[in-house]
Amino acid sequence: MTPMLIRSAATALALAFAAVPAAMAQDATPEAAAPEILPDIALGAEDAPLTVVEYASFTCGHCANFHAQSLPSLIEEYVDTGKVRFIQRDVYFDQVGLWAGILARCGGDDKYYAVSDMLFDEQEKWLGGGSGDEIAANLRKIGLKAGMTEDQMTACWDDTAKAEQLIATFQQNATADQIEATPTFIIGGEKVMNQPWDQLKEVIETKLAEAE
Repeated sequence: MTPMLIRSAATALALAFAAVPAAMAQDATPEAAAPEILPDIALGAEDAPLTVVEYASFTCGHCANFHAQSLPSLIEEYVDTGKVRFIQRDVYFDQVGLWAGILARCGGDDKYYAVSDMLFDEQEKWLGGGSGDEIAANLRKIGLKAGMTEDQMTACWDDTAKAEQLIATFQQNATADQIEATPTFIIGGEKVMNQPWDQLKEVIETKLAEAE
């Protein structure tokens, strides 16, 4: 990404961060409609007896560990067998995390989890850039590997309206579920803090038994 495009994307995202609270304020003008809340992107059967929601930040090391060490087992043992419907909800603690979140959705819903996996797998590498320019260039490399074009990524990062929607969606969901840290899970409606896979599995088994 060239410096000019970096500045353009950074400016758009900064405006998005600032615009969402104003649009949601009680004294907002009637013409200033609140941003659209985006639907979840889910893995697994719609009629699965249990839903597991993960609140995750792309800049969170513990989230990367969960995706490397626990998520494959969750998908193999529960999602692929029709027992669990899994939903990842992005949390934006910082502007860089939002950049990554926009990239994850840039290829469409069908590619969201594949790009998300790449972002977590290569988290140390792309976050290792010492400047915004370097981090954005690293993110662009991930997008190219995922089959996106240069113009496609630039258009996604410059889409202030979509950034506002992502932030509003994060704020509404995280506030409703009282999310204060990542990763945090909502398993069968119960908030569960991050823990080793064996302990998470016990919670899942208990909730599945309750759902029978």
